[in-house]
This record gives sequence, structure tokens and C-alpha cells, in this order.
Amino acid sequence: MSEWIDGHGRKIDYLRLSVTDRCDFRCVYCMAENMKFLPRQQVLTLEEIERVARIFVERGVKKLRLTGGEPLVRPGIVGLCERLAALPGLRELCMTSNGSQLTRYARDLRSAGLSRLNVSLDTLDAQRFAAITRTGRLGQVLRGIDAAQEAGIEHIKLNCVVMTGRNADEVPALVDYAIARRLDISFIEEMPLGQVGREREESFCSSDEVRALIAERHELLDSTEHSGGPARYMRLAQHPGTRIGFISPHSHNFCSACNRLRLTAEGRLLLCLGHEHSLDMRSLLRRHPLHDEPILDALHGALQRKPARHDFTVGDVQVLRFMNLSGG
Repeated sequence: MSEWIDGHGRKIDYLRLSVTDRCDFRCVYCMAENMKFLPRQQVLTLEEIERVARIFVERGVKKLRLTGGEPLVRPGIVGLCERLAALPGLRELCMTSNGSQLTRYARDLRSAGLSRLNVSLDTLDAQRFAAITRTGRLGQVLRGIDAAQEAGIEHIKLNCVVMTGRNADEVPALVDYAIARRLDISFIEEMPLGQVGREREESFCSSDEVRALIAERHELLDSTEHSGGPARYMRLAQHPGTRIGFISPHSHNFCSACNRLRLTAEGRLLLCLGHEHSLDMRSLLRRHPLHDEPILDALHGALQRKPARHDFTVGDVQVLRFMNLSGG
């Protein structure tokens, strides 16, 4: 069985699958307040998503992550999880969610075989939460996190996009929340995707700044642990049940070890989050419904064009598509 190797010799063993561009939140770092979503006929069917996953897993991808938009607003998502989790050779089926639907779905997701769950949580203040998400309610998400833990989902991590002037002062409180629940938490530098109606440069907060805020209260220990994604982890000396992750596309570029591809909800295989290079998988899937060979040939060719790195800068929008179109 051949592996997926890109033109720079990097092994690709992680595929992120966006199941929808729709979301019940309108987070300020992800999309504009008034969004136009894809016509439903342009979105991949669940069967098409499953086929792509199978093609990749059969040739060495070990980790699949379902994203959106918000994946739990897609009808049939639990059944898709069950089918993907059963793919021979898959090591981990993961999901990134805003947490709003977890009280409804957590137990079913656990039964379906979901092994890892990331939940976005940018603030513990209800008014700030409403301002950042524009439509979300903090209590609903906190109850969802509790439901996921009660359901027995083994690995749960919080994701926080840190923005000066919005939530950077809450970093210590968010760490304390994670410690109290023995959860991991990752702090993310905002990525310059899409015109979101504000200047990102004014709110940029680097991972080094976040680390300094945490170090004022906790002893941080270097760690070689890796989840298979872009986060760099540290341990807390006094709280071994919680890891602190830093995702730093600006200040500590992680492209040299990139092992990921993203499939958008409309079927574009993004070769790099920071570039528009992509392969039109939807057309390939619909042109070749019975035979994988033409799709495999196109994939191998596309991988040779995967960029060496992104070129993110803090103040400029390099990519016009919004994060919900890129896949969570």
C-alpha cells in the first residue's frame, strides 16, 4: 500500500473533512455577520465524503477530523461518523465543534466511534461570548462540554482563538477552567482568512504573549508530545491532567512538518490553508462514480504541487475565503 507523500517529502496522514459551510454561530474571526452559504447541490453528499475518506484511509491516512462550519448541524452526521470510524486502518476519528449541539449528540457520537473532540471556547464571560459568536449562548456550550465528558468521549480539547482587546485577559481563567475539568486547551493565533469587517492587526496576540500570561501563574514544562496536528504542547508542573497547546501560524511557523490536507464542503481539496491551490474533488467524484483510479492519479499529481509553506502576515488578508469555507 503506497503512502501519500507530497513534493517536499512530507508524509500526509491527516485529512480534515468539512461536512458543511453552515453554522449556528457567526464568530468574528471566522465569518462575516451576514453570510451567504453554498447552495445545497454544491455541497458534497455524505456518500461522497465517505468515499473520499475511504480513498485516503486505504492509502495510509490514519486520522480524520470532521469540521464545518458546525458539523453537528449537518443531517446524518452521526451515521457518517459510524461509517468512517469503521474504516479499516483508521486510527482516530475526530471532530471540531462549537459545542452548541453536544447536549443532543454527545452520547450518540461516542457510540458511533468518535475518539477525539475539540470544542471552541474563547471566553467564559456570557456577554463577551455573545459578542464574539454574535449568535451563541455560553451556557449552552458549557453544558455541551459537560455532556461530552459525561458521555465518555476519551479526548476532549478546548480551542481558544486569542485576540487582544477581546479575550486575551481571560487566558488564565480559561486555563483554570481546563484544569478543573482535566481537559487540554490550545491557544490559537488568529489566521488572516476572509474579510471579517475589522482590522486583525489591532487584536493580534502571539503565542509567546499567551505563554507569558500562563507562566505568571503556572510552571510550564516542555513536552515532546504531539497529537498529529499543528499544536505544540506543554505540560503544567502541578496539573498533569491538562496539556497546554499553542497553534502559531504567524510566530512559530509549523509548515515544515505539515501532514494535512483539507476537503471543503463543496469538494475542494485544499493543499494548504494559506493558499488557493486546490483540486476539484467534487467534479472528479461525479465524473468517475465507479472507478477510483482517475481520482488517485489526480491526487498524486496534486500532492506534488502542495506548497512548502503559507505566507501569513498579521495585518493582511492573503486568502479571501472565510474560515467556515476552509473547513474549521
